[in-house]
Amino acid sequence: MNRIRIARDKADLVKALTESEEKTGPFKTYADVMVFAASLAIKKNHRVPLTEISQREPGPISIEVFWSRGYDSIIKLIAIADTKDKQILSPTNEEIEENYIKIFEEYANGGLEILRDEMRGAVDYSERLLLVLISQRYQKPQTEAEFDLTKFLK
Repeated sequence: MNRIRIARDKADLVKALTESEEKTGPFKTYADVMVFAASLAIKKNHRVPLTEISQREPGPISIEVFWSRGYDSIIKLIAIADTKDKQILSPTNEEIEENYIKIFEEYANGGLEILRDEMRGAVDYSERLLLVLISQRYQKPQTEAEFDLTKFLK
């Protein structure tokens, strides 16, 4: 079974951005954080390979969690946008599935890197995240090829 892995150096950030019994966070699940981070990174074209993988909380997340939350389309669209090849979605080839999962992981890792820099020194991650989204909305007009994060603001 395939799993989405999280870089060890970003594991604490993923936990901090997620709701738990002790605190509120801007996201309900680790999968939500990963999808948002990957979306942010594809917009900024910031793909970062994973080196060390988190084995503790949060450990690798089953791909089924992403599918059950409806994120399969986003993961596949990121792979298509990166490779410019629709064949990456071949439903019968396990090697191809591993490839688009790797692409997603690397964009999520890049997005977490961006978020880590943006969240540095923040007390309230929800408020800082809102400021990041607002700043994205009011940037210069985007070219057609860029991924648009403003839909998260509506």
